[in-house]
Amino acid sequence: MLTNYLKTAVRSLRKQGGYSVINLFGLALGLACCLLIMLYVVDEWSFDRYHAKADRIYRLNADLRFGGNTMNMAVTPDPIGPTLRQDYPQVEQYVRLHQRGTYPVKRAGTTNTLREDNITFADSTLFDVFTLPLVSGSPKQALTQPHTVVISESAARRHFGDQNPMGQTLLFDKQGYKVTGLMRDMPTNTHFHADFFLAMVSDDYTWGQWLSNNHHTYVVLKPGTNPEAFAKNLDVVIEKYAGPQFQIAVGSSYTQFKQAGNQYRIWMTPLTDIHLRSNLQVELAPNGNIQYVYIFSAVALLILLIAVINFMNLATARSAGRAKEVGVRKVLGSERGQLMSQFMTESILMTGLAMLLGLGTVALLMPLFNNVAAKTLSLQALLSPYWLLVLILLPVFVGLLAGSYPALFLSSFQPIAVLKGNTTANTNRRGVSLRSGLVVFQFMMSVVLIIGTLIVYRQITYIQTKNLGFQRDHVLSVNGVNVLGKRAETFKQEVLQLPGVVSGSVSGYLPTPSNRSNTSFFPEGQIEQTKAVNMQSWGVDHDYIKTFGMQLVQGRDFSRSFGSDSSAIILNETAAKLFGGNSVLGKRIATFASNDLKTFKSYTVIGIIKNFHYESLRQNIGGLSMVLNPNSGGAAFRLNSANLPTLVRQIEAKWKALVPEQPFSYEFMDDGFDKMYRAEQRIGTLALTFAALAILIACLGLFGLAAFTAEQRTKEIGVRKVLGASVPSLIALLSKDFLKLVVIAILIASPVAWWAMHQWLQDFAYRIEMEWWVFGLAGTLAVAIALLTVSFQSIKAALMNPVKSLRSE
Repeated sequence: MLTNYLKTAVRSLRKQGGYSVINLFGLALGLACCLLIMLYVVDEWSFDRYHAKADRIYRLNADLRFGGNTMNMAVTPDPIGPTLRQDYPQVEQYVRLHQRGTYPVKRAGTTNTLREDNITFADSTLFDVFTLPLVSGSPKQALTQPHTVVISESAARRHFGDQNPMGQTLLFDKQGYKVTGLMRDMPTNTHFHADFFLAMVSDDYTWGQWLSNNHHTYVVLKPGTNPEAFAKNLDVVIEKYAGPQFQIAVGSSYTQFKQAGNQYRIWMTPLTDIHLRSNLQVELAPNGNIQYVYIFSAVALLILLIAVINFMNLATARSAGRAKEVGVRKVLGSERGQLMSQFMTESILMTGLAMLLGLGTVALLMPLFNNVAAKTLSLQALLSPYWLLVLILLPVFVGLLAGSYPALFLSSFQPIAVLKGNTTANTNRRGVSLRSGLVVFQFMMSVVLIIGTLIVYRQITYIQTKNLGFQRDHVLSVNGVNVLGKRAETFKQEVLQLPGVVSGSVSGYLPTPSNRSNTSFFPEGQIEQTKAVNMQSWGVDHDYIKTFGMQLVQGRDFSRSFGSDSSAIILNETAAKLFGGNSVLGKRIATFASNDLKTFKSYTVIGIIKNFHYESLRQNIGGLSMVLNPNSGGAAFRLNSANLPTLVRQIEAKWKALVPEQPFSYEFMDDGFDKMYRAEQRIGTLALTFAALAILIACLGLFGLAAFTAEQRTKEIGVRKVLGASVPSLIALLSKDFLKLVVIAILIASPVAWWAMHQWLQDFAYRIEMEWWVFGLAGTLAVAIALLTVSFQSIKAALMNPVKSLRSE
């Protein structure tokens, strides 16, 4: 029986080759898109789940609202991990990570220095918390001694080649660390990456600071512990241990601090939620976004539905051609169930072929998709038992879904009626309304995707072109200037002598992602929480403001003519407002000068700088201050040259003349700024791609329906032409019904798209307005695409010789 079904199915598909190709191509594209997005979504969900204790690991976070500033941070005070382990038996273990940026690293006794980024200090408990297998070394002992390091296999190859790195010494900015562990490379699906774990006991840090948040702290709760109940203890810990430091720092108790409307709160995030549900300050690496996972999951489903709808539309539209077949089969004794099985077999066969073609499409598109999505997805993943099951069940499910209605529809024909040629009632009354509804649904989803893509790109363009309050064009940022030591200023002056270099500044604080710190300032002599202002404090040199083209709205810049500027400070407009507005000029403000909170440093406000965006446009501009304290973590040079590559090589030559053994590392500030929005750029590109594919699949169905409609109305067209109908009027006649459906789809899609994009834009403190013309443009594009799709068949039918048309009957 099954063999007969398959033979009949193959004959039917061959007989109606054109429609079969349209169906096959549309289903293949839909399945390919669905598979790619499923691979993406599964990868996003898999982050950090490979750790053996993943379901019991929690990261501690800190929220601080104080002095006119709110901070939501992924870092906490250094003592909280050990304290929780000591005071609460529910805590099985803890580990702290302290990311220390970029170091020049080389093997002892060699001159080959590499700049390494993934360097992190870690407690010796690292391997008790995270599942990071060691190839060599003891997990219990590897990081217990000062100046020891565990390195990844990739790092070992870079620095030691094929030699065994165990027991060898690596120099991190001239400080030697003995290799005591070799670990496998960390998987890509983790929320942080490190090639070097340095022993935390070697970290040059003042320990015991309950009011400083600098460490990423993770705790492992014992099995059976209720995390919500345990989290209630965190406020108790803060009040007990941080309270005394609050008393010194702000002159009030922790209770009074909270009663004044301030907040200092520690809370927990499950490890497996960090990648998709955490977007705090000082994350170890850029995270994903659960919204995008939901959006792309919905897109995958919608694209697949559009492809399925094409199948259903074309199958029901072709029902007249198979009506007599159904009638003959019923007269010869076929049951309705057998007929349904026949049609379902055809559907599953078609879907199976589409899946094979779709897998080939996935293989072709995978490198491009990985490049756009910043993933390392592989077809090998599809060989796992889970994916093999999906590859088998998905075409069966899609085939059943796509073939269910056509099977019910076709098997319901009455044999007497269809054998007499009366198929109109069956095909028209029951089929037309369903096909119309499905076409509306297809184009509604397509229009939503078009509008979404347009708005995402407008927001990205807005970000890239917005006046940020500083000039980032043609600004070269040189990394790791600290290796120059006292020669940093010499390097700056020599570079400034090069033609094409306009100005330069030595500072590790840049308006793009860089080292940051928040500090509380008070009016001099008024150490009170109600008078405090919590703001960024940047160390800069005399030429910083000039180099970045920032604008002073009041007062003056730092000047070498004023020796007292070593105790001067410049505030941005937000900070000045918090200190009393324009009247703050000339006032003295102070901050703590030591970690014991007993000594102070006072500054005189000499200028107010116009607000500029130093964080993502998702955030409002907070308070910021600049003091004359050059930080040699980096340097920036404004360039004005028609030949930038040559000028960069000249700057590198100046660097090599001073530190020939150190690599020259740089980036243009435009690139650093764009990194903050790389995720949105990727999403925009993916959205555009999938919107185009959804429209293409929808148009395939529309093309098939238009061809079928033109074929069914061949005689009518011939009669109309004989009676004098013009070609344009015939094209309008054949096109108007489809265009009506597209217009209805636009009317439904517009409010849906407005709501969805309004929700997305809420993530940005600075965002575009959704203007009416975006919706008008999307609607016009949809109508134009539909018209082009339908017009080809309409023109072909309208130009046919009426004699041939009438003879065809």
